[in-house]
Amino acid sequence: MSATAPPPPADPRATLRGGLPDRYLTPDDIAEMFEVPKETVYQWRRNRTGPPGFRVGKHVRYDPADVRAYVTGRKSAEQGAA
Repeated sequence: MSATAPPPPADPRATLRGGLPDRYLTPDDIAEMFEVPKETVYQWRRNRTGPPGFRVGKHVRYDPADVRAYVTGRKSAEQGAA
């Protein structure tokens, strides 16, 4: 028997770069990633406490590299406090 390629991921937003999609993320994506309500994502943006986002017209988007940097910074802060 020959080995077959693994099936494509079920999620159309399949991850391509280190666990993050190869596109700008939406508030829905951020809420899903962090398992928080979408309103929490908007509160983070208003309070400037979450990953930095930017506007494209009337839409908010997040750069996956900025989200990664945010997570890395949070991990470092947690490890430093422990």
